[in-house]
Amino acid sequence: MTISFKLLLILLVVWVILAPSCMTFRKSDKEMKERFGAKGIPLQTVTVQEAGQPLHYAQTGTDDLPTLLFVHGTPGSWDAFANYLEDSLLRTQYRMISIDRPGFGYSNFGKAVNLERQSAIMSPLIRSWKNGKPFYLVGHSLGGPMVIKLAADNPDLFQGLVVLAGSIDPAEEKPEKWRPWLFKTPLNLLVPGAFKPSNEELWYLKTDLVQLRSDFEKIKVPVYFIHGEKDTWVPPGNVAYGQSLLKNAPEVGILMLPDANHFIPWTKFNEIRNVLISLGKTPAPNHVGSSQ
Repeated sequence: MTISFKLLLILLVVWVILAPSCMTFRKSDKEMKERFGAKGIPLQTVTVQEAGQPLHYAQTGTDDLPTLLFVHGTPGSWDAFANYLEDSLLRTQYRMISIDRPGFGYSNFGKAVNLERQSAIMSPLIRSWKNGKPFYLVGHSLGGPMVIKLAADNPDLFQGLVVLAGSIDPAEEKPEKWRPWLFKTPLNLLVPGAFKPSNEELWYLKTDLVQLRSDFEKIKVPVYFIHGEKDTWVPPGNVAYGQSLLKNAPEVGILMLPDANHFIPWTKFNEIRNVLISLGKTPAPNHVGSSQ
């Protein structure tokens, strides 16, 4: 056995050991509470048991306010929306909750499930947050189809949805037939951190989006799409697809952002915040052109 081969073998073993703890896309409750606390903002973090597994979320604001529930993309965790939960203007209007989807953050990390199962796990907890005030869903990227599924599975719970660069059109998804080779073979040992459940759920998404098509007609609340015109990860065509299927939504608002890519929750914070502040008001949210 040559020295170079031995070195390669050692590096491979070390990587297999370290990979699960790399690129987890999550921050500890302690770290985030310190961050919020330094700004004088109380941050509540909670882990509950749902369907026999942990489900983790973070919250700012009091329980007597309308609710914004943020749902992250893939990979990711609740802290993808930390800058919204700590925003002083939003906190005057909303109780804000950001959840770790199953398989990510501190919600049974590493164990991916499809959209239908994720909705079944999260829905009982989400229903427990009903407080008689308006309740809105906000989802980014894969969180986009997730909020469509949650709204379809929980009729009469939400008053509106905001889809940020949502991946909802199966025709816009690339086949990516290589993905099962990663999570169905020993190669999965080499995939780091949150990329492991992300790779698996992105494969499920190919089927999930086909099945999701029938759920759009169950949406009977306003839906607002915000999308970057230069999004190459989730093409803008997803917006037209969603608009065409929302036959029973009383209003569909669309805000296309010139020169914006897929990362609009962070690069277009002010534009998105303006829409969130305007939810539930008449006329439709500022800067969102109604399509119906």
